[in-house]
Amino acid sequence: MTSAIRKFIFHDLQTIEGYIDPPDALVFLSLLQGQKDRSLGGAIAEIGVFYGRSYFLLRKISGGDEKILAIDLFNIGQTADGVATQYGRFLENGRRLGLPVDEELVIKGDSTMLEPAQLTDKIGKIRFFSIDGGHMLQHVVSDSRLAMETLADHGVIAFDDTFNPAWPEVTVGVADFLRQCGGAFSAFCMTKYKTYVCRREFHGLYSDLIANSADLAAFDHVETEFLGSKVARLHNPFSRRMVYELMVRSGMSALSERVYR
Repeated sequence: MTSAIRKFIFHDLQTIEGYIDPPDALVFLSLLQGQKDRSLGGAIAEIGVFYGRSYFLLRKISGGDEKILAIDLFNIGQTADGVATQYGRFLENGRRLGLPVDEELVIKGDSTMLEPAQLTDKIGKIRFFSIDGGHMLQHVVSDSRLAMETLADHGVIAFDDTFNPAWPEVTVGVADFLRQCGGAFSAFCMTKYKTYVCRREFHGLYSDLIANSADLAAFDHVETEFLGSKVARLHNPFSRRMVYELMVRSGMSALSERVYR
């Protein structure tokens, strides 16, 4: 099963316009599979779908029986008559990949206007919540509150674009969330693009899961500290990233998986 998902990550996923790179795709795989192995149930939610790269990864990993809620404005791209094309491309990507979108579990709208019950009434408590919506402080504050109030006790929140200098308010929002929740949540893993947090009582479990994941063995695990918590920073050397990008651009994406073994 894992080998099939790795093939999906390094081949099929690259056909969808989007931003999730192999390191984070492999973290998603490690966390979701680790939860499943430990019978830590719950649904999955994503704010900020774009054309579905991370959504379809979540679908592929979790299988057809689990509920995945997609939240997005879906207002990107315009036809001549002013109709946004984003949602249609999202649906088409699902059909092409054999992972059709459950449109009953799509919310088209502003995530900052949602109440927690609008999510839990659809899918119940959430075990994995990916936040990649608006990148201003008010968006991060609102989305992190929504995630916190709908998360299962053992749930994980993945914040995108933390420490990205192009979006400094994301970093402020994530730091404020961790400081203002009274120590209830702590970070346990960081990559170049994302920060992963959980409730403090599950910090040890997820730290061990990251440390022992075979799919993450290719990365340097560098211990750092963030707001009082030990965090595994997964370092992806520049040389590996260059080789991977060259293989993808040369039409060798099917073989690029070998770079991350």
